[in-house]
Amino acid sequence: MHQYHDLLERILSDGAEKHDRTGTGTLSVFGHQMRFALDAGFPMLTTKRLPLKAIVHELLWFLKGDTNIKYLKDNGVSIWDEWADANGDLGPVYGAQWRSWPTQDGGSIDQIAGVVEMIKRNPDSRRLIVTAWNPAEVEKMALPPCHCLFQFYVANGRLSCQLYQRSADVFLGVGFFSGIALPIDEWMSLNFMTDSEIRPS
Repeated sequence: MHQYHDLLERILSDGAEKHDRTGTGTLSVFGHQMRFALDAGFPMLTTKRLPLKAIVHELLWFLKGDTNIKYLKDNGVSIWDEWADANGDLGPVYGAQWRSWPTQDGGSIDQIAGVVEMIKRNPDSRRLIVTAWNPAEVEKMALPPCHCLFQFYVANGRLSCQLYQRSADVFLGVGFFSGIALPIDEWMSLNFMTDSEIRPS
């Protein structure tokens, strides 16, 4: 996957030294973009082993709106263990924000269901956005969201997804997050195949 290799080269050549919460130190670049055409195949890293089982179950866990690690542990996934409290809870992380964003009147917003419905009703909308970054709740989260926003775009019957990451460990998280964003684009497309001509781009 040359896009990943290009990112590594850019970090090594242009990266700025930054401090981080772990005290390790990083080389950092800002605003790097990678583009993938899903009709050319699914772009997964081939230069390192990716835990596909963990990627799939984490995405399903997000989409369920779950914030307790029990489902993950039941499926042999331990990537969130160190962040959970004694009851296995992580606070209002990704799934809570995607599926039940709290409103001031005590209700909630299901962003995933909302964006699916909006694509069906108005595919030209520029509001096809799902965000996990909730400033009112970010301090209650075990970890603030790294892949904090994604947006869909429909043109000529093709569905595109753009993911914004505020932070990513290039050796760990980037492979995971591409494994999350790209299946979301595929999954969203499958929602429309029976009643429209929308396909992943």
